[in-house]
Amino acid sequence: MAGILVELLLSWIILWYFDKSNLFSLGITPTLSRILDLIFGLVSSSIICGFGQYLVIYLSNSAVEFNPNFTLSTFISSLYWMLKSVLYEELIFRGALLYIAIKKLGIKKACMLSSVAFGIYHWFSYGALGNIPQMGYIFILTGFAGAFFAFSFAYSKSIWLPIGLHLGWNVISSIVFSQGALGAQMLLIHGGQKIGYIWSFVYFIYQISVLPIPIYFYLRNKSGFSLV
Repeated sequence: MAGILVELLLSWIILWYFDKSNLFSLGITPTLSRILDLIFGLVSSSIICGFGQYLVIYLSNSAVEFNPNFTLSTFISSLYWMLKSVLYEELIFRGALLYIAIKKLGIKKACMLSSVAFGIYHWFSYGALGNIPQMGYIFILTGFAGAFFAFSFAYSKSIWLPIGLHLGWNVISSIVFSQGALGAQMLLIHGGQKIGYIWSFVYFIYQISVLPIPIYFYLRNKSGFSLV
């Protein structure tokens, strides 16, 4: 948690130096509208991620069982770790730097720059540097997510919506379906077979294209968001 406090301090310094503003510019103050943003983000990304994970399990004919070692204490510990991870990334990529970039470059250029940085960052966090095919896959996957997280910040004028979107997806993927750095969590998936290149491609397209749909309509109704 100390790292997040350092991030907040650095964010405040950056905002003051470049914009003479403060952390409240990031929309961190809880309001009813922002809490609804958070809930929307959590629910929409959780449902879409969960369905995608279930689809892969179904297509691969894998067996799923509840982890008998997964307890409430494990869940709380894992959720705390995941929350810190999401906050750390959001403060870097959808925080003060993006806020300043929007002021200097405009929303679209700033969000694209943020998405590129988010994709490159995951080369290192996933340990993929040097593996060109994996780097390309990770860059597209996380870059698309980063773009819509960034647009969510820009058009909601708050960091709450991208936090909800990011946290919902990661919790379902890593904690519920045990697909991540945390290892075995709630559900254990074993057996089955590889789903093949066609279905792998379909799942890849699903991951980068489905979540942006509810985000787009939510932001359009909320603040007139448009990609044109």
